[in-house]
Amino acid sequence: MTDLTTASTTASVLQPPLPKTARELLRWGQPSGSAHALALAQAAQLHPGPVVIVAPDSHSALHLEAELGFFLADSDLEVRLFPDWETLPYDLFSPLPDIVAQRLSTLYRLPERQSGVVIVPVATLLQRLPPKDYLDQHALLLAVGDKLEPNGFRLRLEAAGYSYVSQVIAHGEFTVRGSIIDLFPASSELPYRIDLFDDEVESIRSFDPETQRSTEQSERIELLPAREFPLTKDAISHFRQRCRELFGGDLSRNRIYQDVSDGRVPGGIEYYLPLFFEHTATLFDYLPAQTLMVTLTGVEQAMLQFQEQVAERHEQRTHDIERPILPPELLFLTTDQARQRLQEYPAIICTDEEPEMFACKAPPMLALNLRADKPAAAVQAFLDTLTESQRGRALFVTESAGRRELLLEMLAAYGLRPKICQGWADFLRASDELMLCVAPLAQGLYLQDPTLAIIAESQLHEEWTPQTRRRTTRRDADAIIRNLSDLAPGAAVVHEQHGVGRYAGLQRMDIAGLEAEFVVLEYAGSGKLYVPVAGLHMLSRYTGASPEVAPLHKLGSDQWEKARRKAAEKVR
Repeated sequence: MTDLTTASTTASVLQPPLPKTARELLRWGQPSGSAHALALAQAAQLHPGPVVIVAPDSHSALHLEAELGFFLADSDLEVRLFPDWETLPYDLFSPLPDIVAQRLSTLYRLPERQSGVVIVPVATLLQRLPPKDYLDQHALLLAVGDKLEPNGFRLRLEAAGYSYVSQVIAHGEFTVRGSIIDLFPASSELPYRIDLFDDEVESIRSFDPETQRSTEQSERIELLPAREFPLTKDAISHFRQRCRELFGGDLSRNRIYQDVSDGRVPGGIEYYLPLFFEHTATLFDYLPAQTLMVTLTGVEQAMLQFQEQVAERHEQRTHDIERPILPPELLFLTTDQARQRLQEYPAIICTDEEPEMFACKAPPMLALNLRADKPAAAVQAFLDTLTESQRGRALFVTESAGRRELLLEMLAAYGLRPKICQGWADFLRASDELMLCVAPLAQGLYLQDPTLAIIAESQLHEEWTPQTRRRTTRRDADAIIRNLSDLAPGAAVVHEQHGVGRYAGLQRMDIAGLEAEFVVLEYAGSGKLYVPVAGLHMLSRYTGASPEVAPLHKLGSDQWEKARRKAAEKVR
C-alpha cells in the first residue's frame, strides 16, 4: 500500500482529495467543526463505490450518522449505521432486537452496494460475523398469491430465530391466529399481517405494533433471520459437537450447552456464535470490491483499548464452570489482523496529527452577550466580514423546529433576518446571504473555498449543550433495563407510556389460553400494571434523586404526559 502523508495544502472541503489507486492510503489532516462531516459527505458523492467509515465508538458513529444524513439529504446516497451489540464482551445478556435487526439488514445489503455510506464502530469492525451464505439461505421473499402452509412456515420462522408470542410488538416476533399470521421482520420498520385464504397469501398489510391496527397494503415483503445464528436442527447439532470439542468433560453443568440442546436461547448466546457455523466471517468479507475505507481520528487507539477490554473480560469470566467462554480469537479479530485487512482497500486515515489540509478555519465563537448594549455584536461583526469583505454566505442551524423559531425571533430583534431553508442542498442552491434551517450539527464550519459558514447554536451560547444523538428506540445506557436480573423488588422504574412505578415481581398469567410471564409494576393509588416480559424494552431505571422515595404516577391520569411535555419544552 502506498502511504501518502499529506502536508499542509489548501484542498476544498467540497472537492476533497481521494485515493487514486486500488490500495493507496491517503492521510487527511482533519478539518475543524462539522467541515469534517461535510468532507466525508463530499467524498461519498465523488467515490465510485460505497464508503465504509470506521468510528472509534458508538457515540461518535451515531453523531456522524446524523451529520452525514443532513449533508446528503438531497442525494441518492443512503447513510447506514452498522451498530455494535451495545454489550460488553462476554456479557450475560443479548443485544436488543432492534439492534440485531439493523445489523442483519445492513449486512444483507452490503455485498451488493454500489454507493452510499456505512458507519461502523470499532467493536463491530473487530467482531466475527455469520458467514455470507447464512443470510442468503435464510432470506425469504413472500408475495401476495404465494402458497403458504402455516405449520411449515412457523417452523421456518422459529429456525430463523423468530420468537412465537401472543402479540407482536418487537423485531423478530410472530404469532398465528387461525388464518392470520403477524410477524415483525428484521428488515422492516413495521410488522406485517398476513391473511391467508386456505393455503394462499390473500393480503399483506403493515400494522401499528401499539394499536395493532392494519395500515398500508404491500404486494411483497422480505424476511431476514431474526438472529445472527440459525436454530435449525443441524445448527444445534453442530453447536453441541463444537461444545464437546472445545469444553470436553462433563457438560451436564454447562448451562449454555443444556439450554441450546433443549431448544432454549439463553441471554448472551451471541458470544457463542462461532459454534453454530463451520466458519465465521468478518465485515471485510461482505465488502464490495470498490469500497473506500475511512478511519476516523482515534480509531487506532480504540482498537487497542477494545482488545485490552476483551482480554480483561475473558480473564474475569474464564473460570466459570457452568458457563465456560470461548477464547477471544474465535470471536474477534486482533488489531494487527484488522490493520492487515484494511490495507486491502483504498483508504483515508483521518488524523489530528497532520497539518490541516483543507481550506477552512475553526468556526469562531460568536456568543450573544445579553447584558451588552449590542448583544449580537460578535455575530454582526463576523457576518459583515463574511458577506461584505469576503462575499460569503452564512447558514444558521438549530437542533429543532421550536429552537429555529426562537432563534429567528432573537436574530430579528438584533436586525438579522435570515431566510428559512430546508437543508444544506437548498442553502447551496440559493443566493441569500443569511439563511436558517434545522440540522443535527453540534458545531459549525467556516470554509474559504468557497466562502461559506455554518453557525451552530454552540457558537451563540457559551453553555450550550447539544441534544444527545441516539436511535429512537434507545435510552441512556445507565437507565436501560437489559434483563430481569437488573430489577430488585421495590426498585423505581419508568414505563415509557405510564410513568414511574415500582417493580413488584413476576407473575404468570393465562391470556386467551396462552400462559405468559409478566412484570408487575405498582403505581400510586394501588394501581397495578402487568407488562409482558417481551416488553421489557419499554422499561428503564428511575434516574432521579433518591429512587427509594421516587414519586409514583397514577395509572389513567395525565401526570406522566404532562411531565413529558414539560421536559420536551425544556429541551426546546
